[in-house]
Amino acid sequence: MKTRRALGERLGGVVKRPRAYLALALPLAVPIILAAVRSQPDFGAPMILASPLVRYDALARPAQADLPEHSLLLTIEKDDTLDAVLVAGGLSRGDSALLTRELAKSIDVRRLRPGHLLRFHYDNLGSVDAVQMKVIGWGDIGAVRDGAAFDITATPAAQRSVETAISATINSSLYEAMRERGEGPQLVQQLVDVFQWDVDFFELQKGDSFSVVTSKHFSGNDLTGYGPVTAARFTHKGVTYEAFRGQLGYYGRNGAPLRKQFLKAPLKFTRITSGFSQSRFHPVLKYFRPHHGVDYGAPIGTPVMTTADGVVVEARYSAGEGNFIRVRHSSRVETYYLHLSRFAKGIARGAKVKQGDVIGYVGMTGLATGPHLDYRVTEDGNWLNPLKLKSITPDPLRGESLRQFLAEVERHGRQLSIAPNVVASDAIQPRALF
Repeated sequence: MKTRRALGERLGGVVKRPRAYLALALPLAVPIILAAVRSQPDFGAPMILASPLVRYDALARPAQADLPEHSLLLTIEKDDTLDAVLVAGGLSRGDSALLTRELAKSIDVRRLRPGHLLRFHYDNLGSVDAVQMKVIGWGDIGAVRDGAAFDITATPAAQRSVETAISATINSSLYEAMRERGEGPQLVQQLVDVFQWDVDFFELQKGDSFSVVTSKHFSGNDLTGYGPVTAARFTHKGVTYEAFRGQLGYYGRNGAPLRKQFLKAPLKFTRITSGFSQSRFHPVLKYFRPHHGVDYGAPIGTPVMTTADGVVVEARYSAGEGNFIRVRHSSRVETYYLHLSRFAKGIARGAKVKQGDVIGYVGMTGLATGPHLDYRVTEDGNWLNPLKLKSITPDPLRGESLRQFLAEVERHGRQLSIAPNVVASDAIQPRALF
């Protein structure tokens, strides 16, 4: 946990209020201060000092309400528990357990994330008399001591959504371009999902650009998420792609759906470590042999998606392929997913899967020197290069559906065109501590 602000002096784990020391020290300090002030040289600037009217009866103990409020502000850090932070703030173990149970009636205290704030208030004896908790993306909870118990007041933040247009040019990565605009990584993934059938996100170049119209969701002043993306434009290698949201997914400006029979890749945001080849030096067997797939390097546990609708034909272990899955998509086409660490729940022979379903997780089982996915495709028993597959497009919109869609395209198309002038209009702003 991190201390964000401490008022008063923290001694022996308790925040102390300066009280009696002031009455003893001030009579001695005033003559010294006045002598020092009067002995200062004249720098040419006029100085007017009011005659101090200091008497002992003016130094009587102030009323409780006039005492300065002392507090300590802590943040929840990675691996912190609520109990540990409450104890660090000055509560006893018993009080911490009691307050945790009370807070659990309003929030899930087991799933607190880094960044939540807790402010501890102290009475004139240095004991915690109130705790205020800022739950990012939810609201505030106040706890005021009432004898041996706590009175809890939960205040959920107001929810709102703002439609906005965002635009950027890529210099290093899509993630960095979005971050520089003050936006979160969730929007990166949504943009990838929209254009995954047309844009190879493993091959982005400096100078590629995008514009996106989406809704940003807020809880109070905290950004909680995005979506859906209603319109987007992506320029990659000089070619511009557009997407507009319709009833069954995303379509081009003319009503043709973007969804293809096969996804460009079974993973999101990884790297290609080895391509399709008729003669590749095998890193384990140490001789040249064909490599009829594409290797995607990714951390162990990365979700693997099926690239098209189909039926699982095999999901088992073999010495060379390790844990692998074979999916039949038609009477002619099958895909393979090799070296998995494990299979997703429900994946077994005969299971039906939809395009984009997670079927397993990246591993390094079988003949593998590092974590990766070996993705393969066959047509009529012949190996195909997955990176050169020709996608098949479903039927486009027609009739009334097309007319309604084109009306939306006209509206959102204007928003995409002006996006560079309204970049991050509701970007993430620094939070007030409370």
